Amino acid sequence: MNTLHLCSKTNSEMSNIIIKIAGIILAIFGLVTLFMSTSVIFDLFGIREKEGKYVLFIVYANLICSFIYLFASFCLITNNSKATAALFIAAAILLIAYIGLIVYIQMGNAFEIRTVKAMLFRTSLTILYAGISWYFLSRTKLIIPANYK
Repeated sequence: MNTLHLCSKTNSEMSNIIIKIAGIILAIFGLVTLFMSTSVIFDLFGIREKEGKYVLFIVYANLICSFIYLFASFCLITNNSKATAALFIAAAILLIAYIGLIVYIQMGNAFEIRTVKAMLFRTSLTILYAGISWYFLSRTKLIIPANYK
């Protein structure tokens, strides 16, 4: 019985390490997203010109998600399961924006192929982080009660 209890503590410690690392990486990703989005919207540092044919509603979707990423990263670092809901909301926003991008392209509007690739990457990464958050925070709180020792 003691061996099982020791193993669960080790798993718990590993889960905390994984969640903290994920939170730090997500915070960096959120800050970069915030910087790039605001730089395009407000034409800071000449980034708007470098972006080429950017799609404004995609930039705004990314801006909104950057705030969600920062909130979710704080929640991950503090082991708050609200990160899961926040990341699923960000994934939904990005999926809707991605569908909008496809419609935008089908209508013959100008776009950069890297926008499509970046949205696919960002959406996949957000879904991955939502899954990590669910697995390590939300799921375990459903299975293992808070007063379990």
